[in-house]
Amino acid sequence: MQVELEGGIADAIGGTPLIRFKRLFADVPFQVFGKLEWMNPGGSSKDRPALHMLREAARRGDVTGDTVVVESSSGNLAISLAQLCGYLGLRFICVIDPRTTEQHKGIIRCFGGEIDLVDRPDEETGEYLPARIRRVGELLRQLPHAYWTNQYGNPDNYAAHQETTMREIGERLGEVDYLFCGVSSCGTIRGCREYVRSRGWATKIVAVDAAGSVIFGGEKGSRILPGLGAGVTPHLYRPDVADHVQYVSDIDCIQGCRDLVRYESILAGASSGGVITAIRQMAVSIPERAVCAAILPDRGERYLDTVYDDEWVRRELSYDPVRVSQGG
Repeated sequence: MQVELEGGIADAIGGTPLIRFKRLFADVPFQVFGKLEWMNPGGSSKDRPALHMLREAARRGDVTGDTVVVESSSGNLAISLAQLCGYLGLRFICVIDPRTTEQHKGIIRCFGGEIDLVDRPDEETGEYLPARIRRVGELLRQLPHAYWTNQYGNPDNYAAHQETTMREIGERLGEVDYLFCGVSSCGTIRGCREYVRSRGWATKIVAVDAAGSVIFGGEKGSRILPGLGAGVTPHLYRPDVADHVQYVSDIDCIQGCRDLVRYESILAGASSGGVITAIRQMAVSIPERAVCAAILPDRGERYLDTVYDDEWVRRELSYDPVRVSQGG
């Protein structure tokens, strides 16, 4: 039986607002515009690739009415896929690890998604991602009609951002001088890069990566917050996907999130905070009158027990949240 992902909730994906941060960056000689991806119906930028990957798979016949969709995710893509699979009446299984928040897991279940928890990291690398992907492989062998959307290697992932996210930014702002984009699977940044190249723009693309991530050859280290970085290099990565890499810590992400609330009344997720802090860190090198676009991936309600919880910040990061709230 064929499935068709048109109409309904799918029509609400994309077209997210792009607003200027006049208060947060009032003291700099350049402009910063934030792409509020948390206003997608599933609450994050992952709605775009989830829609495009499922739609293209259905068009090819890889996804039918009998398909069991399987994916590995830290949370946001799982929510997006759970929502769309629920709309299509498809079974969805998400392989997660202990870093996925309780809020993410609760939302996945609300949409009818099933959770498969990998509680031990890969023995060789010490990372959860290889262990999650190995579990995905087991499910694919065990379940009839199983299909892996494979956000880490599926070109439909980055094509979604090439065709929508960066195009929307360009239609609103034209050729921006800087694009700040968080990285994990590299789908968003690669899609935006492909669009920039296709237009012949001179836009400088800044990858905001987690300290401890190995995507761009950094030294492997521990990371607590999900969303940014990876313990292995994603298949969608290319050496020229970014012009500059800016590393941010878990504290940087929390600082940026709380600054967004304080100055712009925006409750955003951890990755968004990292992007905001990255702009601050690079402010002295950004030319006067430059136009910067920043992609804010998800909403903050999913981090009330972590990023916005003072006790959690003290316990997990040994940092005074009062200092965070007041600018470090």
